[in-house]
Amino acid sequence: MRIILQFPEGLKQEALEHAKVLEKQGHEVFVSASPTFGACDLAIAEAKEIGAERIVHFGHNEFRHADYDFDVEYVPYSIDAPLGVLEASMRYLQEYGTLGIVTTVQHVHQLDAIRSFYEKKHKRVIIGKPYGSAKLPGQILGCDVGSAAGIDSQVDAHVYFGAGRFHPLGALLATTKPFFVVDPFGNEVECIDNYRKLYRQKSRGKVMRALDAKSFAVMVSTKNGQFNMDLAKSLKSEIEAGGFDAQIVVSNTFDFESLNNMRCFDAFVNTACPRLAMDDIERLTKPLLSAGELAEVLRMKKELAAGETERNKEK
Repeated sequence: MRIILQFPEGLKQEALEHAKVLEKQGHEVFVSASPTFGACDLAIAEAKEIGAERIVHFGHNEFRHADYDFDVEYVPYSIDAPLGVLEASMRYLQEYGTLGIVTTVQHVHQLDAIRSFYEKKHKRVIIGKPYGSAKLPGQILGCDVGSAAGIDSQVDAHVYFGAGRFHPLGALLATTKPFFVVDPFGNEVECIDNYRKLYRQKSRGKVMRALDAKSFAVMVSTKNGQFNMDLAKSLKSEIEAGGFDAQIVVSNTFDFESLNNMRCFDAFVNTACPRLAMDDIERLTKPLLSAGELAEVLRMKKELAAGETERNKEK
């Protein structure tokens, strides 16, 4: 069988080892060198070009099932993180009776041990279910934080177990309760609540900057798990109905330098990975809006135009 292997950046150093194992089994093996941003980003173009019969995607669970002309095998990657930091977290969590616990696929197998620790400390622990793209209770993705958002009304605080802020920031913005990052590798505990205000301010700033926009580029990604042409066409129609210009721009991976060269557009609208409009706004010289922020821009533009018309009538 002709197989192409795909690894996220942190696992690319294991490519040779896995390739050799499969070659010894009689398979013809290739390794994708392209960056991958998650289970939503399969090496489909590479697989088609080399005539692969199977993609083996390491590091993630299945994102969304789809039918291809080849097999797709997902190989999640589990990491046994040290649990000693949980004791240190109690200093921050003492006042909260009910905790919601979330993590990434690398640590979901440790959720039972984490739950047991906090329950022995007389905490009630709730582990929520994801909305759809994530597959396991307590698991969150950058684009699926249902395991946290779905239990927000039932908990006093949220705890993310894992390293980094990418995943917990997405969950933070979809919840209202105090949110703590418990990092087992840095042996650190951090409350990240201050980022809610920061992101709200950034969102408001983008909306206000886009009020003068007369032309909009609606971004569509061709990545298998990010392709959303129906939404893009709907947003384009809404923009044009408001009397403004809109064009759909398509790419597999958006190069922000190239987007900045599209000076004919006054603002960009994201329909690809939802985190682009949250995390990458400083990379564009023009406002990069989510679908919700675009709706706010169009609403405010309509109100401003109506007010201007009313004032002209009174003159």
